[in-house]
Amino acid sequence: MTTADQNAPSAVIVLAAGAGTRMKSDTPKVMHGIGGRSMVEHAIAAARELNPERLAAVVRFQRDKVAAHILDFDSDVTIVDQDDVPGTGRAVEVGLLGLDESARVEGTVIVTYGDVPLLRAETLRELIAEHEENRNAVTVLTTHIQNPGSYGRIVRSASGEVTAIVEAKDATDQQLKITEINSGIYAFDAGVLRDSLTEVTTDNAQGEKYITDVLSIARENGHRTSALAIEDRWEVEGANDRVQLAQLGRKLNDRLTEMHMRNGVTIVDPQTTWIDSTVTIANDVTILPGTQLQGTTSVGTGSVIGPDSTLKNVEIGENATISRTHGSDALIEAGATVGPFAYLRPGTILRESGKIGTFVETKNTEIGKGSKLPHLSYAGDVTIGENSNIGAASVFVNYDGVNKHRSTVGNNVRMGSDNMYVAPVNIGDGAYSGAGTVIRKDVPAGALAINVAPQRNIDGWVLENRAGTEAAEAASAAGAEAKNSSEESEK
Repeated sequence: MTTADQNAPSAVIVLAAGAGTRMKSDTPKVMHGIGGRSMVEHAIAAARELNPERLAAVVRFQRDKVAAHILDFDSDVTIVDQDDVPGTGRAVEVGLLGLDESARVEGTVIVTYGDVPLLRAETLRELIAEHEENRNAVTVLTTHIQNPGSYGRIVRSASGEVTAIVEAKDATDQQLKITEINSGIYAFDAGVLRDSLTEVTTDNAQGEKYITDVLSIARENGHRTSALAIEDRWEVEGANDRVQLAQLGRKLNDRLTEMHMRNGVTIVDPQTTWIDSTVTIANDVTILPGTQLQGTTSVGTGSVIGPDSTLKNVEIGENATISRTHGSDALIEAGATVGPFAYLRPGTILRESGKIGTFVETKNTEIGKGSKLPHLSYAGDVTIGENSNIGAASVFVNYDGVNKHRSTVGNNVRMGSDNMYVAPVNIGDGAYSGAGTVIRKDVPAGALAINVAPQRNIDGWVLENRAGTEAAEAASAAGAEAKNSSEESEK
């Protein structure tokens, strides 16, 4: 058993039943996201880091949608439905009952929320340690806020013991002056929790079954109750509307960028750099301003990313350079360069030391080691070999209006500018092509592909067909000047 496992709780119950009407959204509140995960995914991830024996989520609003979302993230979560009895106390009660159906829960139970995304597993471990080392029946996580508003207040005795948690609407004027607030996050002894919940009533201003009443009931029954105060209030902040969600998103991003910088990543401007919690970055990477790294993106040592780049689910090798690029579901190997102003669509693979240049779009395309697609081109559904060069303004015409077709380009190929590759075509090793070539047939290895069409000039066409235009006037003036020059030269 690891050190972390020694204090693993018997169960964690995540409350995710709220409607979140202030979000004004068809999406359930807990499914709104920051930092690459929904709020409830952040909560489940933190809970799972504790290695609990069992993990439950209590749901109600848009039940099927929320449940499917949670199970897609963590299939081992037990989904429990909240009934019509309102209040957090009832939500915890049904959560415990749901877990008890398979086996009676004993030991420490952690209660947390699906809309508190910044809560860290390290903080929950501290809460468990405080709870178990002092043999508490109830331990509540608290923090101090200068203007606590509607938060529940922590009431302590003269000796500092926690005697009660009072909801703001039920608090006296004196109690409202208290700055230590209830986070709603608890460690409970399962037996005490189970027994105390049977005594909790709805006799309060809201007519709800409060989980906060468990502390007072436990204390009245002779059990020890305490609190763990933390300094970082953002860890226990929830998001009830989109303003709060954005604030939490900024705080999370600040935390993530600071973590990466302390791990050896240079982030030139953390304020304009956004990094999801699911991104991995090696040391000695440089991230320039205006960069967003999302999803499962990973960046290898020595790479330079940005400025003004958005990459989602992109794997980047060592010493690569990516500038002003939008990309998703792509692989960029070591020493490769991309951009500026490139668009990497899903299925793009750029091998070692390869290049995707300015104003290039790629999709479902593999570009071999050392090969270049320098500028103003589109490559879709094509495999390009090693050390080949595709000329500027080239298009792999992969779609015939019904189906898409794949082309191949061999090794050490040199293709001219403004080529059209009408798929499916295969270009052999060492082949060349002329500028402006439309390639409709395979090109053998070592061959030169050209379109033989002699240039034809029709003299006087503009004067005859576009009379009165600026072009006609310019052509007429040029003709007169040429005639005068010819006459002068004959004198």
